Amino acid sequence: MVSQPPRHGLAADQPSPVRVQHDNSGMRNTSSFPGLHSPAAGFDAPFEVLAACHDRVRRSLDLLQRLAAHVAAHGTDAQARDAARDVARYFNVAAPAHHEDEERHVVPVLSASGDARLREAAQRMLADHGRIRATWAALEPLLQALQRGEVPPGLDAAADAFVRAHDGHLELEDGLAFPGAQALQDAAQDGAARRDAMGRDMAARRGVKLG
Repeated sequence: MVSQPPRHGLAADQPSPVRVQHDNSGMRNTSSFPGLHSPAAGFDAPFEVLAACHDRVRRSLDLLQRLAAHVAAHGTDAQARDAARDVARYFNVAAPAHHEDEERHVVPVLSASGDARLREAAQRMLADHGRIRATWAALEPLLQALQRGEVPPGLDAAADAFVRAHDGHLELEDGLAFPGAQALQDAAQDGAARRDAMGRDMAARRGVKLG
């Protein structure tokens, strides 16, 4: 599945800078799960699926920042309500599944590694996930209020804290954690079986039936 960007005007605007740096058979089956794939990613290549999800994270964080600025200027018009709904849907559904993927299939591999950098990366990933969950718990009710047409106090601060919770996180995973875990998986005697099991687990938790 390709996760299409929202159609409201906020998504059509030129994106503002985001502090985070730069989302038909067998294992290629896909679903309507939000933010799951880029076009080339399928469950037979689970690390590509993980990396593709980061593109959607970046787009959703960018939309969140533009939403906060839009509300300050225009209030809770239809564009703001639609954008709030899109951001909430992604970070309530797809993002937690993505973190679970990492905690089930990446963190344990890194933690068992003989490489101290990879073990430290695993610890950092878990700490980052905790900060992301905590800041989302503060932001999510404010997005729900926006969807009801209310302008909640503290939106700018909560959105900023949530974006800042991602600082360096995606880079750590893209640059070290994912390549390290994939290399360890590939080097194992049963590496192909592990990759297959990883992809099937990720698909099953999303309700995707594989051939």
